[in-house]
Amino acid sequence: MSTEEQLPIEDNKAAVNYSEDNIVTLEWQEHIRRRPGMYIGKLGDGTTSDDGIYVLLKEVLDNAIDEYMMGFGKQIVVDIVDGKVVVRDYGRGIPLEKVVDVASKMNTGAKYDSAAFKKSVGLNGVGIKAVNALSTSFVVESVRDGQCKHVEFSKGIITDERDICATDQPNGTMVTFTPDAEIFRDYLYRDEFVVPLLKNYTFLNTGLVIVFNGKRFVSRNGLVDLLKENMTKDPLYPTIHLSGEDIEVVITHANQYGEEYYSFVNGQHTTQGGTHLTAFKEVVSRTIKEHFNRNFEYSDIRNGMVAAISVKVEEPVFESQTKTKLGSRDMGPNGPSVAKFVGDFIKKELDNYLHKDPTTAEIILKKVQESEKERKSMAGVTKLAREKAKKVNLHNKKLLDCRVHLNDAKGDEEKKLASSIFITEGDSAAGSITKIRNVETQAVFSLRGKPLNTFGLTQKVVYENDEFNLLQAALNIEDGLDGLRYNNVIIATDADVDGMHIRLLMITFFLQFFPDLIKKGHVYVLQTPLFRVRNKKTAKRVGMKTAKKQGIAEDTYYCYTDEERINAIEKLGANAEITRFKGLGEISPEEFRDFIGPDMRVDRVTLRKEDGVADLLEFYMGKNTIERQNFIIDNLVVEDDTEIA
Repeated sequence: MSTEEQLPIEDNKAAVNYSEDNIVTLEWQEHIRRRPGMYIGKLGDGTTSDDGIYVLLKEVLDNAIDEYMMGFGKQIVVDIVDGKVVVRDYGRGIPLEKVVDVASKMNTGAKYDSAAFKKSVGLNGVGIKAVNALSTSFVVESVRDGQCKHVEFSKGIITDERDICATDQPNGTMVTFTPDAEIFRDYLYRDEFVVPLLKNYTFLNTGLVIVFNGKRFVSRNGLVDLLKENMTKDPLYPTIHLSGEDIEVVITHANQYGEEYYSFVNGQHTTQGGTHLTAFKEVVSRTIKEHFNRNFEYSDIRNGMVAAISVKVEEPVFESQTKTKLGSRDMGPNGPSVAKFVGDFIKKELDNYLHKDPTTAEIILKKVQESEKERKSMAGVTKLAREKAKKVNLHNKKLLDCRVHLNDAKGDEEKKLASSIFITEGDSAAGSITKIRNVETQAVFSLRGKPLNTFGLTQKVVYENDEFNLLQAALNIEDGLDGLRYNNVIIATDADVDGMHIRLLMITFFLQFFPDLIKKGHVYVLQTPLFRVRNKKTAKRVGMKTAKKQGIAEDTYYCYTDEERINAIEKLGANAEITRFKGLGEISPEEFRDFIGPDMRVDRVTLRKEDGVADLLEFYMGKNTIERQNFIIDNLVVEDDTEIA
């Protein structure tokens, strides 16, 4: 018997009253607004490609794309200005009497009718309603055969509905919406994420024209154009392009480590793959192995492979509302399995291609043999490294893990997308982050000293170097991105010269051996303030912790640039006290809370063809010592500390 007195059962009942008053029925729009993550994944402000504002855009675009796929309308016009989005298609237009229902009644839409939308990309009766509910202004206008219906909403509630009237506009639908700034705080649509999204639609719909803010996008070669757009190294042989009913595939290899895939279902970019991509990878490996009649490892066959697959599935089932991973096992209610459909097509078409083009087959054979030779040369090293990674107690020594991971089979989609790992230098910085991190979604990996410069080295170094071996194990990326444990890999180093150097060394490591981690948008650099400018009178009188509690925290400014520092000094005048943060370890855990919270500032590390990464790495990380030394001398900036107290 516990020494604490227990309440009798009847008292427990009284303490927690449960009656009909506790049963609440939410209106459809209120449910979406209270639980937006269920419908669009994470919210965000537009700084990452999977932020909710891009999902809103996609939901509207998907409806326009469906019209094109059904053979109606060859052009879609998209305009985004000051956060306001306009999407105009030239399809058939929503049936005029159903415009209100389609925009504001859950489980309402044409996509339940497989005859009208056999292989739709949109969500069955949900998507556009989510956009409506999460927008302060949502206007839908449909034109059909000389007649127009116009309805306006705010946060899912009708504010203006006009009668059907005559018009001379061409058929189609125009949707105009402004995301709710209370939900998407300080949001901004960024061209760097919008343009690839629109280009993907054109790659998957040959001949479709999308005009974005006056700029025209169109593709004539489908997925071949997609690979050309995304590959950062030259292909070893002309792209293999295979297409059939409901499937299109492109395959090549490049002199790079790892595997790089782009997968799509009904025009939807399944960034996390799914049953179609799993089948594709397995059958491509088997087909090439059987073609050469060699006992090759699948990993050697796929090393350096760059490929894309697009399939069209009836009534696709996705593993999340945001449609990033296909869960369907079958191509449709009466169709074959996804694995059989993809497998039969690849086995026949790829084998035929390799027989008809012996030159390409020979290049593939040589590439696979090179990968096999390198793998065998470091077999002993990798075995020892794996054993060491298992023995090291990551949870106590190198990695302080979080509870939710990207590769979890189940769980909150928003939390999985928020899963992050901070790669820090030294124990002091790791300590500050560790004390105030969100243990649900934020992990910390502590580096010991400066990482090795891996430029020009082989993959063997990943296993020979303890830091890289343990980091690879923590990320779970040895066999590709399928098992990646964190959606966001954040390099968190000091804002000094050494910190910048460590950033470069880590980015070089990822570029060399895991370029797809960067291409898929998983790698970021944490921005932390260079200066703290605060009112020294307040600091001395009550202390900054008390000041913050008393609501006078505006007396403290965290400045990320010299311009912000100057502005803060002007605001505080003679009372300004300036501190220069030279290391993350100098920032207290309480101060760090805001820097890795909802308003965390990060810069995404990008990798594009036009970046000329190979030349950049050669110059900055290679052995051209004299040239780099002269560059540093010519661009040297001496920090002026005269104003710093």
